[in-house]
Formats: sequence, C-alpha cells, structure tokens
Amino acid sequence: MESLVNHFDAIVIGAGVIGCSVAWNLAALGAKRVLVLERGQIGSGTTAQSSGILRTHYSVPENIVLARQSWSVFENFAGHLQDEDASTGLVRCGYLIATPEGPKLSPLRAALAAQQACGITVELLTPAAATELLPICRFDDAALIGFEPDAGFADAYLVTTSYARAARRLGVKFMEGVGVEQLLLDQGRVTGVATTQGTFHAPVVVSTQNIWSQELSQWTGIAVPLAPERHKVVSLEGPQAYSYQMPVYKDLGSAGMLYCRSYGGRQMLVSEGTVGETLLQPDNEQGDISMDYVAELGEQVAARFPSFAEAGLASSWTGVYDVTPDWNPVLGPIPEVPGLVVGFGFSGHGFKLSPAVGRVLAQSALGLPTEVPLTPYALERFRSGALLQGSYGSGAVS
Repeated sequence: MESLVNHFDAIVIGAGVIGCSVAWNLAALGAKRVLVLERGQIGSGTTAQSSGILRTHYSVPENIVLARQSWSVFENFAGHLQDEDASTGLVRCGYLIATPEGPKLSPLRAALAAQQACGITVELLTPAAATELLPICRFDDAALIGFEPDAGFADAYLVTTSYARAARRLGVKFMEGVGVEQLLLDQGRVTGVATTQGTFHAPVVVSTQNIWSQELSQWTGIAVPLAPERHKVVSLEGPQAYSYQMPVYKDLGSAGMLYCRSYGGRQMLVSEGTVGETLLQPDNEQGDISMDYVAELGEQVAARFPSFAEAGLASSWTGVYDVTPDWNPVLGPIPEVPGLVVGFGFSGHGFKLSPAVGRVLAQSALGLPTEVPLTPYALERFRSGALLQGSYGSGAVS
C-alpha cells in the first residue's frame, strides 16, 4: 500500500503569485494537507516579469469586483496574512487614465461610471488638475480624465514569497523543481498527479500554470483556448523626475495605449497595452527588443511627456502573458473533469487580481460558495459565445 505521506487534501500546480495565493487561501479555509508543485522556483515564472501596476479600472464589470477585493488585501497585506513581515512594496500613488475625443471616449466614460457604481472613489479631472498630479505629462488634448486615488503599484515577487511563507506557516508543503507530467484520473475523476518525482494523490487539483496551462489539453483532451504572448517593457531615463508620488498613467490616445509609472528617480517604466508577439510554444526566456522598437516607443512617450524626447534607455525586458481569445481569465471547476479547478488566461491581469482569485479558486476547490460568481469566467463561454469582451479592444485593459 502506498504511503499516506503522498496523499493530500488538495494539490496546486504552479507557485507563481496566483498559485501561492490559492495555497494560502486553501490552508486559511481549513485544508489540512496542501501540496504546491512548481517546475522551477517560487515566483520564478511570469510573476517575476510583472510591471506590478494595481488598479480597479476595467471595462468588464466582473473584473472591477475582483480588483476591488484584491486592493483591500494589498493595502492591509500583513494584517491579512497575520504576518508582520509580509510586504507588498506598495506605492500608493494613484492611477490616471485619459483619452482624447474618439472611439475610446464612450468606453472610458462607461468604465469610470461602473467603478463609481461599485463604490470605488474615482475623480473626473480637468487637464489643469491632472497636470498638478503629473506635471511632466501633457493633457491639453484630453476629453476625459479619470483618477483613481486608491491605486498604484507593488512588487509581485514580494507578494508571492509573502504568500508562500504564510502558507508554509499554515502547514502547506512546497516542492520546487518538480514538473507535473500527468493528471491522474479514475473514471474521469481527479485522483492526483504524476510528476518527475513520483505520484501524489488528492481529490482536487488546482491548476495555476499560466502559459503552461495548455498541458491541461494534453492531460484531459479538453481544448484550452490560450496563446503565450510576449510583451516588451522599457525603462527610460529622462531629464525630469517621475517620482513615486506621481500617479501611474494610462494613455488611451496613444497608438500603443501606453501605460507608464515611476521606476524611481528620473526613470519611467513604460509598455504598450496592445497585442504582443504570439509564441508558438510556452517560453519564459527573454526576447529581443530592437533599438527600432525603442525609438518607436520613445516617439509615443515624447508626444505625451515632452521632456522625455531627450530620454535614454536605462533597461528593458520582456514578459509573457497567457492570453485567451477575450483577454480574460478562465476560473473555476471544469465540469467534464470532476476535481479539476483552473485559473489561467489572465492576459496581464494576474497580479492585480491575485488575492481575490486565490480566494475564489480555493473556495471552489473546497466546494464552498465563492464570494464572486465564477460563471462569467467559465471555460464554456468560448463555446457559447458569452465572452467577457472589454470595451477598449484587444489589450491589457479589459
């Protein structure tokens, strides 16, 4: 008889920020034996590439609810985890989003109204008021400007490792350098996983595999509508400070729907919120960023931040999104495979939503009512056509 040491109440695949949040929430909700399996190291996957921006601004109402619940955790993280050493590295600088006249105006107005209807503090600013908050930016063409004071950015790796440490204190077991090779099924029901270091049993498996979630299709035969997509991030150093007191900025009027934030001192982190480079296979390695691309991005930045026309390249890197056809995640149980719960396809939203997503996936795995309805996020929507389509087009603001 196989030793009971390999039997667990729940198994989590993947120790990124979502997986570690799930693990802690499972234990906090009463699961006694939880195992987390990670092919690399905790937080070493796409989590480590996050830009870390936190906001509740979405054009999909369901995402607003998840983001709001997550923000309440981020701003009281140590208390939430009951760990005085837990840290997010939170910079509470606010979030500005603006658009000129044109196709983004109506969607932005509706999204800001939806936030306000949820009780979120959102201010509508004049160009002059916005300039006071972000004096290095020009707003003279803005037809609508929204400001969310309870927003900012944080450190995804710090959050992930804090979740992992708190989970360990509650008895969760983490195994790094272990690849899952197969989902074990008995008459179609989950019984555990086969890995590079043996077999582990549990009545429920939570997959938080990010760009590697396509493996679920190999294991179950169920189509997983997911594409790994590489995005480029640049840090520019300009002649003027982009201080931590200055808000994150989203420019719906630029060709790339740029998002920008302070990267310390005179540096700006900037990237495009549009479709990236689709990869044929999951690949977390760094991609190339050409100087032509940097110059093209720099032109967009200079159009909005005039002094950054003289900016130099400080650093650059790439990150990979797990993108679904509607740029929104799949969350919850897979009815065709009892015992399998999934969280994939975050399309750049994962870190922002990780506290609330970890909570609802843990609740789902334990058969508890979820605090947020998961039906809109079901895999079935790609067959029924009930997509969670954002109003700004394909990109990371859904």
